Amino acid sequence: MLLVGSNVGIGKSIVASVPVPLFALLRFVIALAVLWPLLRWSKMKRVARGEWVNLFLQAFFGTFGFTLLMLNGVARTSAVAAGVITSTIPAVVALFAWLFLKEKPGGRAFASIGLAIAGVLVINVAHAGGTGAGSFSGNLMVLGAVCCESLYVILSRRLTQTLPAIDICAYTHAIGLLLMLPLGATSLAGFDWTSVAWDTWALVVWYGLSASIFSFWLWMKGIRHVDGSLAGVFCAVLPVAAALYGIAFLDERPTLAHGIALACVVAGIGLASVGTRGAGAVSRETGA
Repeated sequence: MLLVGSNVGIGKSIVASVPVPLFALLRFVIALAVLWPLLRWSKMKRVARGEWVNLFLQAFFGTFGFTLLMLNGVARTSAVAAGVITSTIPAVVALFAWLFLKEKPGGRAFASIGLAIAGVLVINVAHAGGTGAGSFSGNLMVLGAVCCESLYVILSRRLTQTLPAIDICAYTHAIGLLLMLPLGATSLAGFDWTSVAWDTWALVVWYGLSASIFSFWLWMKGIRHVDGSLAGVFCAVLPVAAALYGIAFLDERPTLAHGIALACVVAGIGLASVGTRGAGAVSRETGA
């Protein structure tokens, strides 16, 4: 969660000098430079047609859609606000499971969803009522990214029963690369690669590895050894890490609205995690 939260701020640092489509494309290229050994044809041809359809939908929402919305969102809003909104993923997953899978949430889950919605509303109302029109649109894009990630989680429930998680990661990133190629290619024309500092390129490499591989691997390894309730509590680290990065490296200053929203979301995460057991209670949450 520390990596996921800090990636929110790192993404904001990068898009200040690298076009979003190009950065998004590079993320997939970097990830596949590591994951390509998993893309063996002899292995891939054993994947059923229905599973490929599911993989495409996961890639469309969880990698392609999430990446574009998140990066465009953090370019317009603060890392603090984006971190708070991103941390509502567990509540949105519960909401979508109710809407699409007819899994009616319990009382604690209902309260968690309500607190998450309240937190997002506090941030957006504060920005809409002030001078932050760009921040408001950025917040909505980050919220869209949260919805995309939550759909990824819902779609992955079936596939994780038949395919290894790391294979799903490799396949969805390969599809995501194909989807991102047309957009990324258009940003290459006339782009001055020398205008970007070397440390920014280092952040691009780190983001590609961290968001697509390190966070995913650490989460999947950790979730095997702890209860879902404890894992859910650690989701509260995400907005804190994003806020610390924004304060330390982006000169951001949290407002009272951020504090109230963060309190709502963290309270919701803690409430939903109490009494919840099993790894299925929490999503993979690696995309930010």
